[in-house]
Amino acid sequence: MAEYIDFALVRAAHERIRSHIHRTPVITCAALDRRVDARLFFKCENLQKAGAFKSRGACNAVFSLSDEEARRGVATHSSGNHAAALARAAALRGVPAHIVMPANSRRIKIDAVREYGGQVTLCEPTLAAREETAARVMRETGAVLIHPYDDERIIAGQATATVELLEQVPDLDVIIAPVGGGGLLSGTLIAAKHLRPIARVLAAEPQLADDAYRGWRAGHFVPAERTDTIADGLRTSLGRLTFPIIMDLVDDILLASEEAIVEATRMLLQRAKTVVEASAAVPLAALLENEADLHGRRVGIILSGGNLDLDDLPWK
Repeated sequence: MAEYIDFALVRAAHERIRSHIHRTPVITCAALDRRVDARLFFKCENLQKAGAFKSRGACNAVFSLSDEEARRGVATHSSGNHAAALARAAALRGVPAHIVMPANSRRIKIDAVREYGGQVTLCEPTLAAREETAARVMRETGAVLIHPYDDERIIAGQATATVELLEQVPDLDVIIAPVGGGGLLSGTLIAAKHLRPIARVLAAEPQLADDAYRGWRAGHFVPAERTDTIADGLRTSLGRLTFPIIMDLVDDILLASEEAIVEATRMLLQRAKTVVEASAAVPLAALLENEADLHGRRVGIILSGGNLDLDDLPWK
């Protein structure tokens, strides 16, 4: 068994961030139920502060800092949603946020970081460049690193989405979350296995960024090689903390093609009247393409974010 985060840390995180986040709604859609032959319950983190579940972990991390640490400011590298969430959390605490973003980040996400007061530094769109630039920024500013996903405070914060989901729909048979760096999925696994151990927890991942799937099948860490999926929030490799949690606890990992991700994004907009970014549509996309034996099951799906760039729609 992997050593993973004590559930008491999740409860503490929920209390710490409660006044800084939305308790997002859960919605249903009969048309989508018929399409996958299951009862779907969508946890709408697309309606979360800063437009994504990332506000949960960012607020928990920032408000966990000592006063001395907070005065130094915070730093991270992120393609978007964690960047905006951290900038917002830092602003709430009144401390600087230094955000390293790949130069190919979507404009809507760069603008959001700046609107929250974050100081943006652009870099080449590789993990090595992100990490090297973030290290330089921290040396120059003294800021404290808040990693996008490989941080116990982040994982505990992300777990609160599933805590709420299971309060809202206690009798779920299956819970599905997208996986990129693994912070959301790790938190989902920790919360679900504690609160609803009989529920299966599945991950959904783009075929064009399938390092979690390949690592899980192989039984060892596999770095991301292909990162050209339209689900830009899922282009990162798993981390030192998240990989063993996922290896130990996830029940299955489903893959979704780019075509299915586009279709699922459209379906959520047209059928469920819900605006999501491509990364958030990956769980539904995976259900559309996979035989997951969900006939008649009650399935919770975390819609991870809603920061869709209307000037760069995935079906244009």
